[in-house]
Amino acid sequence: MTVDRSDPRSAGDGTAIPFGSSSSSFSDYLRQHAPHLLPESGIAADLASHTANGGSDKSGIAPHGTTIVALTYAGGVLIAGDRRATQGNLIANRDMQKVYVTDDYSAAGIAGTAGIAIELVRLFAVELEHYEKIEGVPLTFNGKANKLSSMVRSNLGAAMQGLAAVPLLVGFDIDISDPDRAGRIVSYDVVGGRYEERSGYHAVGSGSLFAKSALKKLYRPGMTEEEAIRAAVESLYDAADDDSATGGPDVTRGIYPTAVAITSVGADDVAHDRISAAARSVLAERTESAAHSGGAEHHTRAGQQVSEGGSAP
Repeated sequence: MTVDRSDPRSAGDGTAIPFGSSSSSFSDYLRQHAPHLLPESGIAADLASHTANGGSDKSGIAPHGTTIVALTYAGGVLIAGDRRATQGNLIANRDMQKVYVTDDYSAAGIAGTAGIAIELVRLFAVELEHYEKIEGVPLTFNGKANKLSSMVRSNLGAAMQGLAAVPLLVGFDIDISDPDRAGRIVSYDVVGGRYEERSGYHAVGSGSLFAKSALKKLYRPGMTEEEAIRAAVESLYDAADDDSATGGPDVTRGIYPTAVAITSVGADDVAHDRISAAARSVLAERTESAAHSGGAEHHTRAGQQVSEGGSAP
C-alpha cells in the first residue's frame, strides 16, 4: 500500500484523525474524531469486562500511588512525592514517578490508581500545549485548574468503582505581580471539585494525614527553596513512618522522593543530589534523636532500679 506522505491526514492503517482543529480542547477534539483514543473509553470497557467476569472489587487490580506534598516558599512553589506504588498488601513499584511538569509554570502530582492518574496528568499536559498552539497564548492558572477539574470529573465512573485518581496541582501565577504570593496550590476530590489551598501547604494520598501534620510544624511563610525541599522530604519521611503505602528514603537502593520547583523562571525538576542530601540529613537527625532518646530511657530505667534497691545493668 502506498501512503501519501505529503498529506498529513493520510495513514496506512485507515485510522487517520482529520487534520486541523478549531477547538482549543484536545480532549474535545478526540471525543469528536477519535473517541476510542480517550483514556476513559478504554477504562470503561475494561471495567465492564471485569464486572462481566464476576469481578466486584476493582481497587486491587492496579497499583496505587501515594503520597504527594506541596508547599509555597519565597518566590515559588514546590511539589514532591514518594516513590512507592502498592497493590493490595504488596509493593508493586519502588521507584515510581509521581510528580510531573505539565507546562512552563505548572506541575502536578498523582495519588490513587497509578495508571489512570499518570494518563490523566499526561493528557492534561497535552491539553495545555494544544490550547497554547491554538489560541496563541498560554492558559491562565485558573484556567488550568478548571481544566484539570473537568478531567478528574470525567473519571467519576471509574472512581465510583474503586479506581480513583486524585491529582494535586501547583503553579506559579505569572499574572500576580508579587513573586512571593504567586505560588499556588490546588487540590481536588474524586468528583472534580477544586479547592485553593491558602495555608501554604497541602498533601494528598494515603499518607497525607501524617504528611500534613508534619508540614503544620515545619512550614513557615517565606522559607527558602532549600528549606522547602527539606520540609517536603521530612514530611514524606513522617508519612512513610506511619503509612505502609508510602515509601521513605531508600539509601540502600539510592531511591529518594522526586520534586519539582516552580519560580518566575519556570518549572524544573529538583536535582537528585539536592533531594538525596536533604533525605540523608533527615535520616541522620532522626537517627541521632532516636539514639539520644533511647539512651535517656535507659538511664531513667537504671535510676529507677537503683532507687528501688536494684542494680543498674
